[in-house]
Amino acid sequence: MKKLYLIATLVIVALLTISCSQNKKNADTTKASDPPASQVQPANQAGSAAPAFTLTDDQNHEVKLSDFSGKVIILDFWATWCPPCRAEIPDFIALQKQYGAKGLQVIGVSVDQKGWEVVTPFMQSQGINYPILMSNDGVYTAYQNLLPEEQRGGIPFTFIIDGKGIIKDKVVGARPREYFESSVKPLLGL
Repeated sequence: MKKLYLIATLVIVALLTISCSQNKKNADTTKASDPPASQVQPANQAGSAAPAFTLTDDQNHEVKLSDFSGKVIILDFWATWCPPCRAEIPDFIALQKQYGAKGLQVIGVSVDQKGWEVVTPFMQSQGINYPILMSNDGVYTAYQNLLPEEQRGGIPFTFIIDGKGIIKDKVVGARPREYFESSVKPLLGL
């Protein structure tokens, strides 16, 4: 019975991994596949400035990274079809709620090629309390190029940016709330 449970668990994990391993050229998904969640790397160029961007939110308003100057940012690139991406969202909601008044800003950047058609209903169903922006090729590429070459193309990928706009950490693959909390608390002076 234990072997059967183990085999079933491995099959489920494999299916979840495959679901986020969509080919970059597949028009029905996005630009990314999911590398092993155990890979965490510091920023390629420690202390480098986060690439500036202007993207649109679900109300078609332009939002710039500089709009959040002075805030500690968790910048998460994700998609609605990606189970590890979806699994992180409740933790990001909780972190925004707990630390938002202390200077934290979570920002989600969707890479869904179907756009707001799929993202807006998902945002509403999850009760997302932080801005979600729609990625474009330039922003996606700028941030992907900050990852080690062997990790490019994977989602979710997340950057921790300090109040001065400097990248302090980056993560490819899903992480628990505790990981992000321990990364941002020192930057918030907590």
